[in-house]
Amino acid sequence: MISAGDFRNGITIEYENNVYQIIEFQHVKPGKGAAFVRTKLKNIKSGGVVEKTFRPTEKCPQARIDRKDMQYLYSDGDLFYFMDTDSYEQIALNSETVGDTLKFVKENEMCKICSHNGSVFSVEPPLFVELEITDTEPGFKGDTATGASKPATVETGAQVQVPLFVEQGDKIKIDTRTGEYLSRV
Repeated sequence: MISAGDFRNGITIEYENNVYQIIEFQHVKPGKGAAFVRTKLKNIKSGGVVEKTFRPTEKCPQARIDRKDMQYLYSDGDLFYFMDTDSYEQIALNSETVGDTLKFVKENEMCKICSHNGSVFSVEPPLFVELEITDTEPGFKGDTATGASKPATVETGAQVQVPLFVEQGDKIKIDTRTGEYLSRV
């Protein structure tokens, strides 16, 4: 149990039969009345954000989130298969759980599987990936004054904006959180 007076950013709590992560918190001590803690909570299963206020003495059970490294094997229709590299145990997750988190992830790459009480709720891809450009238009010399970019398709099929000097066949580094081009490899 954790009291509201001990809230910190990033802590996960169980509240009203849901699991929330604290995004922001603020201890408020008004001139009149009792102090309280104003929080922004993100529901880790649905992704929704709510604002709640707590008395500093209120207690909530702290939620335990398990993050396990697993290898992404392949997708088969609506299912995505992952394998624990220690025990070789495989799990299949549906596209609702995975969402679009694997759009920059190739087969056989490591991902983090997040679960609460044995129930998987999300997949975290690696922060940075290196992918090959499979299709892009040629850039034109002299168009670089504005830092212009062009669309490119990477080997996983995802679209990314790249600078004009990047050509088909180049390997690039991508930030999976934002989908932005970082550099050529």
